[in-house]
Amino acid sequence: MENNKLTIEQRFRRLVNMGHDKAPEEEIIRSIEEGIEFHGAKLWILVIAIFVASLGLNTNSAAVIIGAMLISPLMGPIIGMGLGVGVYDFELFKRAIRNYLVTTLFSVTTATVYFLISPLTEAQSELLARTSPTIYDVGIALCGGLAGIIALSSRSQRTGNVIPGVAIATALMPPLCTVGYGIALGNFAYAAGALYLYLINTVFIALSTTLGVTLILKLHKKQQVDKKRAKRVRHSILAIALVTMIPSIYLTLGILRSTMFERQARLFVQNEMKFNNARVLSTHADAKHNQIQVVMVGQPVDTILIRQAADRLSQYHLNETRLDVVQSGAQMDENEIRDIVNGIYDRRINRQTEAEKRINELELAVARMQQHDKLSATVFPELKTLFPQVGSLSILQGRTAYSSGDSITTDSASHIAVIHTTPLNADDETRMTQWLRQRTGISRLQILSITKP
Repeated sequence: MENNKLTIEQRFRRLVNMGHDKAPEEEIIRSIEEGIEFHGAKLWILVIAIFVASLGLNTNSAAVIIGAMLISPLMGPIIGMGLGVGVYDFELFKRAIRNYLVTTLFSVTTATVYFLISPLTEAQSELLARTSPTIYDVGIALCGGLAGIIALSSRSQRTGNVIPGVAIATALMPPLCTVGYGIALGNFAYAAGALYLYLINTVFIALSTTLGVTLILKLHKKQQVDKKRAKRVRHSILAIALVTMIPSIYLTLGILRSTMFERQARLFVQNEMKFNNARVLSTHADAKHNQIQVVMVGQPVDTILIRQAADRLSQYHLNETRLDVVQSGAQMDENEIRDIVNGIYDRRINRQTEAEKRINELELAVARMQQHDKLSATVFPELKTLFPQVGSLSILQGRTAYSSGDSITTDSASHIAVIHTTPLNADDETRMTQWLRQRTGISRLQILSITKP
């Protein structure tokens, strides 16, 4: 039995042992040192990659952004910093820091120049995703850095797809482009959020490299450092990591709270906001202000019924939450919707009557309504980021009446219902209309603004 255990242990050690594939120590260090230096062709490649990434963020193309991250050589100095600390080569560390600052400066400057001359100035979802880092980005940077240093020390993996994969996962370039976007447009909140994400990736890729060369690869120290100085270095690294990580924990808790609030709000609306001859068109849950805004269509619901529903908010752990219900006119009551659905499923294949034609029209109307609901849910988070005053967004198909002399004509148009927590000025109203037309692809569009007191 003991021999069997030993055999299993030996097999396991052989399975996880990297010694047979590990490159010579001098070769590992030389490979990392080569990635630190930035001049000539490498610097020009960095500038071009920044332009490519900026174009990808500007046009909201994930494929272009990924391509730019594969081109970019940004990770070299960061891994060099981690190696310098891990082997106590402080000259290497200083050289890596200098090149890191040079690459960061060139990258931000290039991105700023691009966004200053770009005619597209609206922030797209790929760009907005780089403005709110969380604790999960810390984990990504740590795991990515470990995978990177292990791959660099391996003969078989050094030329594989590990390093490109790490470059994509840790995303060093898009945050720098977003910093340039924020500077170019004067939106320093975007610039600060993106810069923080870049610092998270920098600190924790370097930290994981230090851990990798110390605990996994066990590279020899270049110089002997007394215990006190080694202790100070370890404490400094720990302090930098904690200071960098703490804000991301706070941001993550806020996101988790918002997610829980939105989930409970959806349950409340699904279960409690059911009324005869009326339906919920859209729901917006605002965790920051403890507010749920519901837009309803159909016949008006009595305020007593709405108040009774609001009294049940506590059952969904939504204490001290305010319920705002906006009833924007009777578009289609419950009986009409039921007739549409019944008509769709009760159609006979060979029945070519006027009633069947009407059913086809109503079926198309329902499909458009569902499509607009999905579009509203997709567009709203981006609109909220650009215009914090906006409380909710609903897109629906309707008909608009135009009077000309004694005659009245109707025209089909897509309406966008927007609820504001505070009024918008004329410039913001125009800018929002233009952005919505471009983002939704709806050229003929009206804004219904409902200002909340």
